Amino acid sequence: MHAERAALLRDAAERANSYLDGVDERPVRPSAADIAALERLAGPLPDAPTPAAETLALLDEAGSPATMASQGGRYYGFVIGGALPVTVAANWLATAWDQNAGLWAASPVSARLEEIALEWLADILRLPATIGGAFVTGASMASFTALAAARDALLARAGWNVGEDGLAGAPRLRIVVSEEVHVTVTKALSLLGYGRATLERAPVDGQGRIMADRLPPLDERTIVCVQAGDVNSGGFDPIADICARAREAGAWVHVDGAFGLWVAASAAKAHLAAGAELADSWATDGHKWLNTPYDCGIALVRDPGHLRAAMSAPASYLVTSGHREPSHYSAELSRRSRGVEIWAALRSLGRSGVAGIVDRTCRHAARLADLVRAAGLEVLNDVVLNQVLVAADDDAATDAMTAAVQADGTCWCGGSTWRGRRAMRVSISSWVTTDADIDRTAAAIIAAARSGAEQETRP
Repeated sequence: MHAERAALLRDAAERANSYLDGVDERPVRPSAADIAALERLAGPLPDAPTPAAETLALLDEAGSPATMASQGGRYYGFVIGGALPVTVAANWLATAWDQNAGLWAASPVSARLEEIALEWLADILRLPATIGGAFVTGASMASFTALAAARDALLARAGWNVGEDGLAGAPRLRIVVSEEVHVTVTKALSLLGYGRATLERAPVDGQGRIMADRLPPLDERTIVCVQAGDVNSGGFDPIADICARAREAGAWVHVDGAFGLWVAASAAKAHLAAGAELADSWATDGHKWLNTPYDCGIALVRDPGHLRAAMSAPASYLVTSGHREPSHYSAELSRRSRGVEIWAALRSLGRSGVAGIVDRTCRHAARLADLVRAAGLEVLNDVVLNQVLVAADDDAATDAMTAAVQADGTCWCGGSTWRGRRAMRVSISSWVTTDADIDRTAAAIIAAARSGAEQETRP
């Protein structure tokens, strides 16, 4: 049994290394044939066991070719990073541990690693050292978790206990969001009982940043959601100004910083998130700019007591200790050890390594913008971060350019709509992207745009 397991794990490691060795040379998007070959994984459920080595081989041979090459240097969709080797290795080790990270008693190593990772996160993100936090699936659940703490804290201040009394008949809270609020925030608010039609939307400028002087009046029953890095433009709301107004009024400020909060590590870019430390809660991801494997979201709250009050659900059979109990800060009880990869990334990279990823990808974005502008394409945003919005002559031409780029396979960029215009959105987030990747990407985008223009001019 031991020999069979060892052989299987060695085979898995060899297959994974082979995949990673070839990921940068293959088309970023899988071919139609590779996607069709996924049907090899289907069929009736087997009646008898299948040898583990055979199962792994089928998964690799049919599954690996049908992946998006997001581990390579030319995947620019959805602000997805490529996992650092140390985080992949740490993930494998943690999977072999097979720990339930919900309780100290169930996994002291998982619980302690989370404590350490939270301390390091507060340091590198320049947030208060006393913050509480939870390791969740992604920014959607991070905002849900932090905003649940906000809701319950403001209602408790008004004399209402959500955990005991629910929401029916509760005092009304006002929720102020940006006109460019990200869908993960509105989804989280909807799950918390605040539908989209109830939200007050603050006007934004041409880069999608809230105009602080046009915020609606705030009070002690208001939650204000701001952005540290718009997912289209990369723009940052004036967080310091908004926090100052909110503090005077007793309002709660939540920062959606899924990737943008990481600029705090960079001496060159930290000014963009100035004032973020004054907020009351934050949501970010490890699987974006920190380049950990999926899934790895992080919810942070200034007062750990608020987070615990919203999430803790004691039970007589759950053994507690004198340590931080992870399940008291998250909606999940049973979950994997997500803090392992955060710890591994921060321990391996250090402050300068994280800053290097931020600075390098931002430099790549600026360079790509210069190259496509020089070829006659339009860049719709001020490229202050790692986001570039590229447009052709009109919306139809832009969509045709995006489709052609995706079909070509040199790189992968998604489509978006920005301030009423269609755009191709380029999100440069991977630690492995190089100058050569940017040159190849620019050439592919320019060729796609010219091909579309030529087709339009043909009789």
